[in-house]
Amino acid sequence: MPLNDTLARVDADLTAGRVPVARQRLRGLVSSYPHAPEPRRRLAAVYRLYGDAAEAGRWMYLEEDRASEETAAFEERYATHLRRMVAVAWRDPESPDEVPAFAAQQLASLRTAASDEIGCPLDWEGLPAQRRKPGPREDGSTTVGESAAAVGCAVAVIVFLAIWVNGLIDLFD
Repeated sequence: MPLNDTLARVDADLTAGRVPVARQRLRGLVSSYPHAPEPRRRLAAVYRLYGDAAEAGRWMYLEEDRASEETAAFEERYATHLRRMVAVAWRDPESPDEVPAFAAQQLASLRTAASDEIGCPLDWEGLPAQRRKPGPREDGSTTVGESAAAVGCAVAVIVFLAIWVNGLIDLFD
């Protein structure tokens, strides 16, 4: 559903007092449109209705006009830079072409601090940037663990077949 249509439904939900439904819709919008500031702002407003300053600060973290009390509550709840990086629910690089300059600066400093904290470069998918992603290796090699798992599966299949054949022989004797 398009952003504006869903925001209209959020407004209708809030007017009807369906705050949890509105919150869930906004969480979906933040996930679908991470670069759009409006769903984040509205989600922060919903958490203010709940009195949850940390979550309001979480969703306003990339905004220049954020409340310092909410930001402090967010930073206290999500104590490490890595947890904050995951909490802001960002995807893609922090390109200033696509996001406001303040948000791009916040994202870059958060990613840099999280990278320093764990000792390796991070990207916004949360994986270390130089770590191999899951999937087949280019050279076709396997690790010892993968080989051990394959051998274990083969032994289990052989044992199962041996028991089955033994039972089949006993059945006809």
